[in-house]
Amino acid sequence: MLYYITELIRRELHPPGFGLFRFITFRAGAAAVTALMIAFWVGPKVIGYLRNHQIGESAKLEAPTNHLSKAGTPTMGGLIVLAATVIPALLWADIKNGYVLLILFTTVWLGAVGFVDDYLKVVKKKPQGLIGKYKIVGQIIAGLVVGGTIYYFPGAMDSTLVKYSSSTTVPFLKNTEVNFGLLYIPIVIFVITATSNAVNLTDGLDGLAAGTVGIVAVTLAVISYVSGHAELSQYLTIPFLRGNGELSIYCAALVGATLGFLWYNTYPAQVFLGDTGSLALGGAVGALCVLMKKELLLPTLGGIFLVETLSVIIQRLWFKYTRLRRGKGERIFRMAPLHHHFELEGIPEPKIVTRFYIAAILFMILSLATFKVR
Repeated sequence: MLYYITELIRRELHPPGFGLFRFITFRAGAAAVTALMIAFWVGPKVIGYLRNHQIGESAKLEAPTNHLSKAGTPTMGGLIVLAATVIPALLWADIKNGYVLLILFTTVWLGAVGFVDDYLKVVKKKPQGLIGKYKIVGQIIAGLVVGGTIYYFPGAMDSTLVKYSSSTTVPFLKNTEVNFGLLYIPIVIFVITATSNAVNLTDGLDGLAAGTVGIVAVTLAVISYVSGHAELSQYLTIPFLRGNGELSIYCAALVGATLGFLWYNTYPAQVFLGDTGSLALGGAVGALCVLMKKELLLPTLGGIFLVETLSVIIQRLWFKYTRLRRGKGERIFRMAPLHHHFELEGIPEPKIVTRFYIAAILFMILSLATFKVR
């Protein structure tokens, strides 16, 4: 919105300094600062409202016993992150850009799905919240919209996208792409659904999910800027996607929003993301990788989310296998997801979160290295 206003002022009045608003780097920085300010302003108001209306986390029997003390902590704090991400993106990004419209749709839509889930659990006191199949339907709809738009209407998004409408790049390999053909839309649905659920599983310790998503968002901001820059993309031999650089403004807003949210979410947390935040953030990460044609980079980029999800899958499969073969289910981890295993090993929660941050930064470095090591 501000992008068009400043462009109009610049063309009509020619004031000095207004040319800055044309640069993506300037608008990305402005979006990050705006997001941080919104999170700081909205945060106490949302937390106060949730606390006054007793919208708090229920005791989780499936978590370690030390988590029982967290019962009653305000949840649905994802509203803070959503406001601090969407508003700056609307203000500073090109809102006519197809990439921006799709990522905003994904964020708001999955945030709404998560909100309904939280509302049913916390306000209506339904332990299961939104029935699992309905939650999956919501995620599938997001994937259908994103995948269908790219596959059937690539020209409406970006003329350079036509060539890559059903393909993606391969990490570490130069000038190599995989064309999924008719499988492209199901793959997009899988990526968005899987990433959304993976971040939801990761959201088990104070500051873990929000901080990790913030680190991933920094990486994605760099990737989107390079993908939308003709010279840099040619130098790194990756597909040039005209207009993709606008996604770096959204990513910068996401970084600012997660940083602002961490002010209230670090140990001991004053508020939790809830499904409102975790489903939206996870879906946004998956959709960003799709929009940047970096779907195959996601296992490296989101290494923390992958490990957390695999720990749950391995735990369940091994338990079912041993129960079937030996009559008694056995566990590989003391508890899954993996962060709970480390908790039961006696490692303090803040130390686990910090170490996961370090691992996420290493994954970030590895992901960026794939653009040069080819």
